[in-house]
Amino acid sequence: MTQPRSFLLVDDDIDDIIIFQETLKKVDDKIGFFYVNNGKDAFDLLIENNPNLPSLIFLDINMPRMDGKECLKLLKQDSRLKHIPVLMYTTSSQSADIEDTMMHGALAFITKPWGVNELKKLLSAIAHSPISKLPQTLQSLEKEISCFIVC
Repeated sequence: MTQPRSFLLVDDDIDDIIIFQETLKKVDDKIGFFYVNNGKDAFDLLIENNPNLPSLIFLDINMPRMDGKECLKLLKQDSRLKHIPVLMYTTSSQSADIEDTMMHGALAFITKPWGVNELKKLLSAIAHSPISKLPQTLQSLEKEISCFIVC
C-alpha cells in the first residue's frame, strides 16, 4: 500500500481538529479520518477497534487524562498496536519532548504548521508518500514549511 488509508488524530484542541479534518478532505477525501481528545481514549479505541486500525496516528503531547508521551509508550508496548506509525503532532518544540518521544518509538516529531496552506503541504506529503519513505519525505518538506520536523 503506497498511501495511508486512515488517520487518527489525538488532540484536545477542537479548532485544531476541525482545521486538520477540513484540510485532509481537500488533500484526499478518500482517506479515513477519526479523532479522540486524549491518549486514554485513543488507546481504548485502538484496543476495542483492533480490526479497523488507522494507517497513521497523529499524537499531540499536552492533553488531559493521558498525555501523548504516555499514550505513545502504551502503543509501542502493545503487540497489536506497536506497528502503527506514530507522528508526534504538537506545539511543543522542547528538546526533552523530542528526545523522549523519539526514544519511545515515534516515527517523527512535527510541530504544528502555522497556516492552513502549510498544513495542506504537510498532509499531502504524508498522504501521498509510502509509509516506509515518510522520514525522507518529511525531512525534505521541512525546508518548504515553517514547522519543525525531526525524524
